[in-house]
Amino acid sequence: MTTRVLFVGGLGRSGTTLIERVLGELPGVCALGEIVHLWQRDLRDDERCGCGERFSGCDFWQRVGIAAFGGWHRVDVHRILALRDLVERTRHIPRLAGSSRLAKDFTALVTEYADYYARIYAAAAEVSGARVVIDSSKHSALAHCLRWSDAVDLRVLHVVRDARGVAYSWTKTVARPETDGAEEMTRYAPTRSALLWNAHNAAFGLLRRRGVAVRRVRYEEFLARPRNSVQRIAAFMGLDPSVMDLGFVSGDAVELSLGHSAAGNPMRFTVGRIELRRDDAWRRQLPPRQRALVGAVCAPLLRAYGYPLSSTAEIVGAHR
Repeated sequence: MTTRVLFVGGLGRSGTTLIERVLGELPGVCALGEIVHLWQRDLRDDERCGCGERFSGCDFWQRVGIAAFGGWHRVDVHRILALRDLVERTRHIPRLAGSSRLAKDFTALVTEYADYYARIYAAAAEVSGARVVIDSSKHSALAHCLRWSDAVDLRVLHVVRDARGVAYSWTKTVARPETDGAEEMTRYAPTRSALLWNAHNAAFGLLRRRGVAVRRVRYEEFLARPRNSVQRIAAFMGLDPSVMDLGFVSGDAVELSLGHSAAGNPMRFTVGRIELRRDDAWRRQLPPRQRALVGAVCAPLLRAYGYPLSSTAEIVGAHR
């Protein structure tokens, strides 16, 4: 039996957490956060779940652990992190995306690694009663690993945001509330984030060419037409949006309930009404030289995704 999984992918600071939270309000859907970080941040460091409890004190995740492994104490975190270092790396994507079978020894490592995720997905679906689970891990290399799992019905939502907005966001200082203020989120210089933006987004294009169901959505478009976007994505997940109550999406705002995101952006802790507004501060705050540099480095994909190269022009196009 396979578990239907919507993998939300893209470079961080592209709006993936908000989109996952909104989709998690749909009936029959369970949003899990960034499972790629569960092993280290939750199992090892016992950080806070989206519900506010420590991972070890969250009833939902404890039930998932029992259903998946007979309890989290039976999981060898060091083994999983070692596997991650061996197979889930950007440099391995050409190998993982190849059209032929992988080498036998590498196949064994990839399938073992993907199996840990598959077991969590299946357990979360069982515990929550959901038809679809969402993993917003974002990492393109992980998505490529998951495509080799026979236990995962993989569908990828490729979220893109204007590279210049992403670059500006990565320069901000953002605290990680799950560490009770002890740590901050990673920061990147604009040049570094531009290179990462190109690499990660191109990698999701490879998935599509390998037969994985991939749907691209621009963050700016999601904010402009949230109800329409949710309906389209629900249909992509195999759900029938015509029979769903979308009352949690009203105009330019959404109502979010308490969730159990294992890891991710600090907004995973937000509950209640959130207004959906585009953050175009990068147009004013990102220095012109850096803005131009990011635009030049990312120009081919910006153009392919319908973004104007001029920072004063409006976005054109629709869902693709």
